[in-house]
Amino acid sequence: MDWKFGKPDGLQWPKKENGEPVAPAYLKHISGGPLDLEVALSLLEAYGIPHISEYPNNGAFGKLILGHPPSGMELFVPETMLEDAQNIMSADFSDEEYEDEDEEF
Repeated sequence: MDWKFGKPDGLQWPKKENGEPVAPAYLKHISGGPLDLEVALSLLEAYGIPHISEYPNNGAFGKLILGHPPSGMELFVPETMLEDAQNIMSADFSDEEYEDEDEEF
């Protein structure tokens, strides 16, 4: 077993049948604080969708100084997984169904 320190390599970007990487497709712009960015990235990772993040304008500099990009972040996913990623990002995660179940007890 190999032990190493650091963050795991993460999800692998899919490849076409000829071995070339699948083209990235624009998913959405994420703005807000660091929590909004981390939630969006964690959702994609939880469902096995790799992503590429791009910081528009001077976002990379803002991330270095402030810890998060003030202008937000552009998210890209493999074009073969775009529809799944859109569905995940647009899902409504509410606790209403669980609240109704708790009232029965």
